[in-house]
Amino acid sequence: MNGSDDGLDAARGWPRSLRPTRAGAGLGPASGAAVLAEATSAVGPGAVAWAVEVGHDMATAVIAAVPELGGGEGPFETLRMGTESVALRALVTLVADGATSPLTDEALLGDRDFVRRGVPLDKVLRGIHLGHAAMARAFMAACEATVAEADRSAQMKRVSETLFEFIDGFSSGMAEEYLAERDRWVTSSAAAREETVRSILEQSPVDIGTASRTLDYDLRREHLALTAWCHPATGAEASELQRAAVEFLRARRCITTLVVPIGRTGLWAWGARTAQGNAAANPAASPAEDPVADVAADPEGHPSVQMACGSPASGLDGFRRSHEEAVLAERTARLSSRPRSGVTHYRDVELASLLTGDLDRARRFVQRELGPLADDTPHAEELRETLRHYLQAERSLLKAAARMHVARNTVTYRVKRAEQLLGHGVADRHLEVQAALTVAHVVGSAVLREEPANPRRR
Repeated sequence: MNGSDDGLDAARGWPRSLRPTRAGAGLGPASGAAVLAEATSAVGPGAVAWAVEVGHDMATAVIAAVPELGGGEGPFETLRMGTESVALRALVTLVADGATSPLTDEALLGDRDFVRRGVPLDKVLRGIHLGHAAMARAFMAACEATVAEADRSAQMKRVSETLFEFIDGFSSGMAEEYLAERDRWVTSSAAAREETVRSILEQSPVDIGTASRTLDYDLRREHLALTAWCHPATGAEASELQRAAVEFLRARRCITTLVVPIGRTGLWAWGARTAQGNAAANPAASPAEDPVADVAADPEGHPSVQMACGSPASGLDGFRRSHEEAVLAERTARLSSRPRSGVTHYRDVELASLLTGDLDRARRFVQRELGPLADDTPHAEELRETLRHYLQAERSLLKAAARMHVARNTVTYRVKRAEQLLGHGVADRHLEVQAALTVAHVVGSAVLREEPANPRRR
């Protein structure tokens, strides 16, 4: 090999020197182990971290321009898996001089997710175009900032040509896979079931007998609805979500179940029960008499799965209403800054759900009612929780102390301190304060004030 070839090889190695910016230095990868191992072997961990950052920026830019591709944390993380894996594969392609395929398993997984969520192909292709434009800008800027001036022109030309070929192959492969998956999905029984379920939820006219046969689920019975989801990074599969949902419903005496996958990381489910002897058939029954409440809440054996559950209700209206409650309970659980696992029951978060329908107004309400007690600090949280238990115990110091497993004097001190921060006694605006405390307890940081600056620290 002559000197000019050595110089060319050295110039081509510039991707190995890339590093993430300070803002993205702590961003964790979303891609699978195989793609990460391939890239780490080719370019090293520093450049991999740079590509992880680029992948995140690509996903953010795509959803900002084509919001149909988003729809929450799960869809975003699924998209990020694809954009990140593509950025990593493009990086490897530059170093290996086009030796790898542009398609990744993560990108194809996202493609199938788009089909099952009903995202049109033109939106998918627009997202691909925007993502690759963002990736090309990042690569060109990195080349310009990294490569010596003498080699810069040649390397930027190589980046442009390589990425053009890479993106062309990727777009074609994704479109082909989308069409194939759409054909499979449209002809599947799952598509017919999902269409029937959505028709019921949208209150379109349906024949209850025909719909029951299509779903293989008796819509005339009493229904218990739930939603289940997981973070894409946990590695939980759709089959695990389904097992967890069915186990939960079976434990609550449901004789048949209906499960509808929603994207890759979520599902809707219903369980049919006989209406005799439960709380839905007897509105006067206490929660303790409701079979929904008499089983442990956490889905055993599925620590990565989260669920939200509605209340039992009968017929088509009950099918819709229980589902609506489960969806609202899921929204409230996702709003919460507190680590959650297991099941969120709508009945436990109904007040918080009602009060946080408009989150900005809820935030103002909590901060106005609680004042300094709404600070997002451990000390303020301790005072809030003590005051919440005290009010729930109808202002009994002994009952509140027993609930919290602390001394009565501790409760007395904390309640007095809380009243000082409120600026009035707890008897004043009792209902408003208790509602604000409930919302702060359920949702957490989303409605609280940031920790005030400490002048001494500053």
